[in-house]
Amino acid sequence: MKLIVGLGNPGAKYRGTRHNIGFAIVEEVARRAGVEFEAAPVDALIARIRGAEPVLLAKPLTFMNESGRAVGELTRYFKIEPAELLVVVDEVQLPLAKLRARPRGSAGGHNGLKSIIEYLGTDFSRLRAGVGRGDSRRGLADHVLARFEQDELAEVERMTTRAAEASEMFITSGIEAVMNEFNGGDSATTE
Repeated sequence: MKLIVGLGNPGAKYRGTRHNIGFAIVEEVARRAGVEFEAAPVDALIARIRGAEPVLLAKPLTFMNESGRAVGELTRYFKIEPAELLVVVDEVQLPLAKLRARPRGSAGGHNGLKSIIEYLGTDFSRLRAGVGRGDSRRGLADHVLARFEQDELAEVERMTTRAAEASEMFITSGIEAVMNEFNGGDSATTE
């Protein structure tokens, strides 16, 4: 079984914020698969994709800084190895709409990843979705907890679709295929 976890903060006040792009991406994967999120036996919402290899989509109900507790409980309860886990997160160090996948690594300053690493170690795949750094005079917390600007929404929608495609590729082909297809640029735009 594979597990794809989108990180974010629970509650309506955080919906649509940069920090919750992980939630938006797994919601898009669920929409494309025709599945709904429901309560889980741990502190998360889950959606099940049935098939030759079952897939679990999850949105932790813990706040971002405590994501590791929910993800650790999910992997233990459903007996999922870290190699079968993809964590989808926002990334301020990437320009808006850029994606970067890795099979393992550090938290890179992301508190959600830091929390998961405390519970699982570093050997799990991650897909970082670029939300940009924003105005350097603005605090980082204020930036990630803000909603996207109106003129960014088309790019955010396109990134969400591409990240859902990358997540689906992780299910069928693994993280190496995702890295080859989605890292290093976007063929739909010119730079």
